[in-house]
Amino acid sequence: MPDRATTGRPTAVVIGASAAGLFAAAALTEFADVTVVERDVLPDRVESRRGVPQARHAHLVWSGGVRAFDELLPGVVGDVVANGGRLVHIMGDMVSRAPNEVWFRRFLSTRHRNLVSSRDLLDFVLRDRVLAHERVTLRQGTTALGPTGDAGRVTGLRVRAGGDELTLAADLVVDASGRGSRSPQWLQALGLPRVPERKVDAGVTYATRLHRAPGSTAGIDFPLVNVQANPAKAPGRGGIILPIEGDRWIVTLAGTRGAEPTGDPDAFVDFALGLDDPVIGTLLKDAEPLEDVAISRSTANHRRYYEKMKHWPEGFVVVGDAVAAYNPVYGHGLTVAAQCALALRDVLRTTAVTAPGTARRLQRAASRPVAGAWDLAVGQDAFYPGATDTPPTAVERLLARFVDRAVATGARNPRALGALLDVMSLEKPATRLFSADMLLPMLLGPKRHHLQQPPLTAAERGAAGAVRRDVRA
Repeated sequence: MPDRATTGRPTAVVIGASAAGLFAAAALTEFADVTVVERDVLPDRVESRRGVPQARHAHLVWSGGVRAFDELLPGVVGDVVANGGRLVHIMGDMVSRAPNEVWFRRFLSTRHRNLVSSRDLLDFVLRDRVLAHERVTLRQGTTALGPTGDAGRVTGLRVRAGGDELTLAADLVVDASGRGSRSPQWLQALGLPRVPERKVDAGVTYATRLHRAPGSTAGIDFPLVNVQANPAKAPGRGGIILPIEGDRWIVTLAGTRGAEPTGDPDAFVDFALGLDDPVIGTLLKDAEPLEDVAISRSTANHRRYYEKMKHWPEGFVVVGDAVAAYNPVYGHGLTVAAQCALALRDVLRTTAVTAPGTARRLQRAASRPVAGAWDLAVGQDAFYPGATDTPPTAVERLLARFVDRAVATGARNPRALGALLDVMSLEKPATRLFSADMLLPMLLGPKRHHLQQPPLTAAERGAAGAVRRDVRA
């Protein structure tokens, strides 16, 4: 590793070695020497750690994230797949019911792919790639205490390592510490006003259990099975089966206020059978549990509008979940984290790290990928009772009805599905839903009937021990 005292390169400190922090570090290596500060001691193999408590729940990366992953770290998606992950065709390799209770047909004509694996595997592959870079130094077992400097400029980061406190000088400090970020408090301590915030909390509780793939499903690429909750029928209940590496299924069940799943292992399958469609519970009947049930209630959509701050200090930027955290059911957190890092990289390719105004430009750029995912999540969750102090406006209700029609159209028309997935995958803005690809099928048809049951093939049902007629077509 080069001696930073002699390289003349700018220095950056990234808070957090989870996905958002690793992506940010990868983006910054082109322009600076990077120190990653991590509270945990990181595992050197595929295993969970305390700092990522959500890792046991189902995770996936939408195609917009898959593209961002490989743009930041060429070949990293292939590394995940080589270690047992999958690139899953949307919707060909999925059995999915939308919030408006429409089952998607399993069209094969769309180009979109989800990256699917355990979160532990994904994090391991990212650590292996990013932390090996010659411009990256890891300080693990180190707690970030807050930035140094003042309201005009951040000059470094105070940290605690063991019993010692010290300051890491830096030209740029990046907060990628996630949902629990203390940047709002830190900025106030520097003399800046409180950041505007908004929270939309549908009151979702998640219960996850790892299973051995049942029957002969370990020998085939079994589809993802997803039953989403319907905000129009509160309380909402939903769930997902996520086949992952090691011939295992991650099964995550969810319920809003009044319908929360519990940690009782004997109640897990019964809850799944009690969903509006019992397909997940039916498929689980012969699946062997491999661990206890993990519960999470940290699921609110929470956005901090740093880009709206009138004054912003030089040398500081916030990214990923520290800017906006989402209800995990929508699966957008990892995609947004990678897109935020790309946004940083793109700014720094035209502006020096130390140039006046760079930090504000970086913050505004990092906030842009947040908007699409935020609107998708809040557009659903705001309709649950008690989710927000400001109920949906007439315009938001009108847009929600349009999105329902777009989903219903995409569920039975491949051209419309492509437009819908461009938006859901965070590859294109929501205006894509008003393109001819969506509007013509919506208005003119031809319109196939909607499926009345999940489109599992007879072979797939038989492999899982749940035989029922084939409704794939």
